[in-house]
Formats: sequence, structure tokens, C-alpha cells
Amino acid sequence: MKVSVDVVSDVICPWCFLGKRRLDKALAQLEGLDVEVAWRPFMLDPAIPKEGKSRRDYLVEKFGEDRLKTIHDPLIAAAREDGVPYRFDAITRTPNTLDAHRLIRWAHRDGRQHDVAERLFMAYWNEGKDIGVHAMLADAAEAVGMDRAKVAANLASDLDAETVQGEIAMAGRMGVTGVPTFILGRKYGVVGAQSAEVIADAIRKVAVEGMAAKA
Repeated sequence: MKVSVDVVSDVICPWCFLGKRRLDKALAQLEGLDVEVAWRPFMLDPAIPKEGKSRRDYLVEKFGEDRLKTIHDPLIAAAREDGVPYRFDAITRTPNTLDAHRLIRWAHRDGRQHDVAERLFMAYWNEGKDIGVHAMLADAAEAVGMDRAKVAANLASDLDAETVQGEIAMAGRMGVTGVPTFILGRKYGVVGAQSAEVIADAIRKVAVEGMAAKA
């Protein structure tokens, strides 16, 4: 029995990085169950310009000056438990993630989507790299075994830009307003960076339901 898990996510969403690591732990608990993971695009802020903007300016505009000192405290606490290596001080830019989502889409064709997602999360949240820069995205593709030259050429074009924007719009029409959202079996949603146990249990229930329907 194969269970599909569609992860609606944005690379610049810190909770999505935590959600990805918790999904990995959940999958490790599901030995013997065939789980197919696919990553779907979402943009936390489509108004971010193509060239990105100052990370500090972005946070001040969104949350206000007073909240900057404590805005990441819940994430830091969760990171200690789940081993997510955030380095907030390393981040200087908040990028537009349309091109990152295009890369994640292409990685699906190469069977590298989960690896690319991890690489981009690490590049941004741990290494402070600007994942809106084409050269950085090409480096990420190469690091997981994709054809760097092909990816670079595709990034220089508008390939799949409209398709990705259409998928983002579709997520909104489906009622996705926050990420990460895990869509299980194309039917059920688990919203937020839930614990590995919660995610694993939800996947098991979908698998049991699917097997019962086939019986």
C-alpha cells in the first residue's frame, strides 16, 4: 500500500525546516510502509521583490521592532529537541523563492526532491546563503547530483514559472493558509510542524484506511 504525502512548504519558512526534519523522523518510524513524498510550492510573501530584501527590514516590517529579540525563541526551543541547526544571525537577505520552487519541481523528475529541499533549507537557515541567487541554486542542484549546467540554463529562462505560480494559487484555493501543511493520501491535511509521532500516526491511519477500502 503506497501512501502519498504532499508537503506544501516554503523554503524561507523556518517552521517548514522543522517540519521537514520531523517528517524524516516520522518516515523512519514507518518501516515497511511505502510512502511517496512530493514537495509543493507555497510563498509566504509573494510581494518580496525578485532581488529579495534585507532580512532585518523584512522582519521589522512584518513583526515590528519590539518583537525582533524574541521572535525566534519558540523555534530555538524546538530546534534543541529536534536537532534543527538554525543560525538566524547568518541570514542577511529574505529572498523571493519562486526560482527555488522551480528547482524543487525539476528535482522531482530526477528523484532528488527531498534532497534538494534539505539542501536549500540548510543553505538558507544554517549557512545564511541567498537562495534567490541562480548560482547558489545551481550549486544546490549539483550538490544532490543534478545536472548543474542544465539547471543553470533553466533558471535563466522562465521555464515552469507560470506552472509553479499556478500550483501556489491552487494551494490557496484548497484552503492552505499556513505551512508546512502535509496532505496525506490526497485527502487529509496535517497542518503545522507537528511532532514526528503525530505525523507517523496520521500516515498509518491513511494507510489502514486505504487497505480497508481495497479489501
